[in-house]
Parts: sequence; structure tokens; C-alpha cells
Amino acid sequence: MENILEIKDLCKTYDNFELKKVSFNLPKGMIMGFIGENGAGKTTTIKAILNIIQSYRGEIKIFGLDNRKDEKKIKEDIGVVLDDMFFPEILTPNDINSTLKGVYQNWDTKMFYDYLKEFSLLPNKQIKTFSKGMRKKLEIITALSHHPKLLILDEPTSGLDPVARAEVMEIFQNFIEKDDCSILLSSHITTDLEHMADYITFINHGEVILSKTTNELLEQYGIVKCGEEEFQKIDKKDYLKYRKSKYEYEVLVENKKDFKAKYDIAVIDKITLDDLMVLMIKGEE
Repeated sequence: MENILEIKDLCKTYDNFELKKVSFNLPKGMIMGFIGENGAGKTTTIKAILNIIQSYRGEIKIFGLDNRKDEKKIKEDIGVVLDDMFFPEILTPNDINSTLKGVYQNWDTKMFYDYLKEFSLLPNKQIKTFSKGMRKKLEIITALSHHPKLLILDEPTSGLDPVARAEVMEIFQNFIEKDDCSILLSSHITTDLEHMADYITFINHGEVILSKTTNELLEQYGIVKCGEEEFQKIDKKDYLKYRKSKYEYEVLVENKKDFKAKYDIAVIDKITLDDLMVLMIKGEE
């Protein structure tokens, strides 16, 4: 399968944080959910992809091109929404359209205004009059309106109410279904990713813990809930992490089918991405 984004051994060192050989691939026509707690390295990775930070080691290829050597060729085909992104507050959507149609060869004025209408954003109102949610919608509209092949989104639904979030997710889904476009989507709203992401990449303390298909994670992984006596019978090599509460153990297993075949445990609960994050970060080995 052709990869639209390839990251190999990405390293970046700060005084109090380090990216450690981050590697993953995003196949063409797919959505990858990028998860991890605050400070895990998601935004740093995204900013390296976009050359916002440049003093890093490793290799990043987009559309098969080196993201540093071929930045100008790549830029036209990437749509971006960052968590700390903003437009000058004195601008209006009309101003943004006027500016960006001179920046992007494929800028689509009709699409831009159709989206404004769909999201009830007035084209002649200054951005300073918009709520946080309205500003986020404007950022998303802008990212989509030059027909990118790859969307890179850092918390794109932050500040949106559930209805608006559903509308935006539907737009992302429609985007992915045409022309084999791809999305790298960093989000703390993991329920959205469970429904729409094809792959999940999980980063913690600057290291990629796993990068797998969403189906593999949600269908094969599971949580065993058991008492002290049952837990002591489980071989350490047969689970990934565990957490102990006052009354029971929660044990994260990588393959429910194999575990059930080996141990006399009738029920293994399905896992959510939230469960996975909590157990992988807070659990013991």
C-alpha cells in the first residue's frame, strides 16, 4: 500500500523533553488518529512534519518527497489546522479569501463560501466577533478550500459542541472518500477516532508505543477484570499492563482469543481508546 506520509527515526531534543526515534506511516486514502496525553509529543511531531521546527534528526517524506528539500512542492497539497493556530482578529472571512486565493493555485472561492454558509459564518464579520468554536470552524474551512491531498489536524474539534463536531467529522469523512486523500488527526476526543480512524498511533513520553489498525486494537485487545487469586495465575508475558483497585485487577491483554484459550476466564471486556491510554500510561507491568 502506498504511503502518503512516512516518518522514520524522528528525534528532537529540548531541555525537558525528547522525541525518541518516532516512526510511523500513513497509507494513502486513510485516516490516522494520533493519540497521547498532553506533552506526549503529538504537536512536536506535527510541527516537524510541517517544518515549523527544523532542527531535528530523522527522515520525513510526504507524497514520497523529502519534507525539507521539497517543502515548496509539498505545501500546496497540505491542509493544516493547529491547536495554537489563529488568524489576525481584524480580518474577515472575505479578507482571508482575498489573501489565500493568491497563495494557493487550487484555492476554491466557491467551496470556501459554501462552507461559510453551511457553518453559518458571516463573510463580512471580523474574526474578533467569532466565538472559539466559530474560529475553529473557519480554520477547518480554510484548510479544506484549496483541495489538499493530506490534512494535518491538531485538535481540530476543540471548542466545538457535539452537533458542530459531528458536522465537521462528516466533512472529514467526505474529504477522505474522494481522490484517495489522507488525514493525520490528533485529538483527545477518542470516541471520534474510534468511529472514523483507520489507524491509531499512540505516543507517550516522546516514544511511539504502538501504531496499528483501529480494528485490530478494538477487536483483539481487551480488559480482563479479576480478583487477586486469578491475577496471580496469569503469566506476565500474557498481558501488557495492569491496574489494581480496592476490589479487583484490570488487566490489558493484546489478544483476547489467545488469552481465553489459555485461561479459565469467561468474560474479557472490549476496550476503548480511553481504556487503552489509561492502562498503558498508568498501568504497571
